[in-house]
Amino acid sequence: MRIRKKKHTDERIQACADYMKWGDMLTKNNSVHMEVGCGKGDFICEMAQKFPEINFIAVEKVPDVIVAAMEKAKNLNLSNVRFVIANIKEFANYIEGDKISVIYLNFSDPWPKRYHQTHRLTDISCLNFYKRFLKSGSEIILKTDDKDFFDFSVKSLSSNGFKIKNMTYDLYNSEFIGGNVQTEYEKNFVGQNMPICYFSAVLI
Repeated sequence: MRIRKKKHTDERIQACADYMKWGDMLTKNNSVHMEVGCGKGDFICEMAQKFPEINFIAVEKVPDVIVAAMEKAKNLNLSNVRFVIANIKEFANYIEGDKISVIYLNFSDPWPKRYHQTHRLTDISCLNFYKRFLKSGSEIILKTDDKDFFDFSVKSLSSNGFKIKNMTYDLYNSEFIGGNVQTEYEKNFVGQNMPICYFSAVLI
């Protein structure tokens, strides 16, 4: 999807500079959860409000997208969420040790062409990056509207050190819906009665 260039993005990001100081999220005793591809921040900001005892890090590679998420967090005066402008493979090089307890993959780009599958956030190359900073017993929680990407992800994680714990092709007609927090995309899909695929997978 083409992202429209926003006006004054650099200045707006600079105004939220304190929300990019993510290192302190890793030094506290709180559990740390990470969203990879946070979009405009509806999910991560609501999660931070709902679970003030958890520290959240949101990673997004597109500055014109993440700036909206940063501004939401700032306007809500959230103290337990930080943002990183980077590709997850780049960011993984900056975290040492098993720091992260949960990764959220919400409506990630499915990269539907087979020769693009190494770009998928559930490809083995990405899973190996996650393992650099995931604790033993950590979870990856995925939601998507793309069944092919979902099936690929289930197979990829199951074959690379994760155990699928909960799984459904229709989240809103399942036992797993309780406590669900919606993303921007999810709200649109639910409004169109599109089924949402969901699983959680544990690192074993």
